[in-house]
Amino acid sequence: MDVYGLKNCDTCRKAKKALDGASVSYAFHDVREEPVSAAQIGRWAAAVGTDKLLNKASTTWRNLPPTDKENLSDKGAVKLMHDNPALMKRPIIVNGPTEVYVGWSKDTQETVLG
Repeated sequence: MDVYGLKNCDTCRKAKKALDGASVSYAFHDVREEPVSAAQIGRWAAAVGTDKLLNKASTTWRNLPPTDKENLSDKGAVKLMHDNPALMKRPIIVNGPTEVYVGWSKDTQETVLG
């Protein structure tokens, strides 16, 4: 299992603590230190939906110029998330080739922790 996020993100810390406590084997990847390819972000967006992956409540989103946010296509959203990793909702949990979870909701916790 791979967990993508930011090391200083509170939600990512909670997820890591829960995964450690449940003795789940995973690798954590800080998306700022280990940039993710646009193709990978595109696969995640295809799996969960761009609206679920793009964090429009973030400070990074609010600080973008209005022209970057207007009429945003899925391809444009993927490019924005690639250029600004903090725009991705976190954590992104990838388990195998088809399982992708975004965030640390109760449903995600139950699914990932068993």
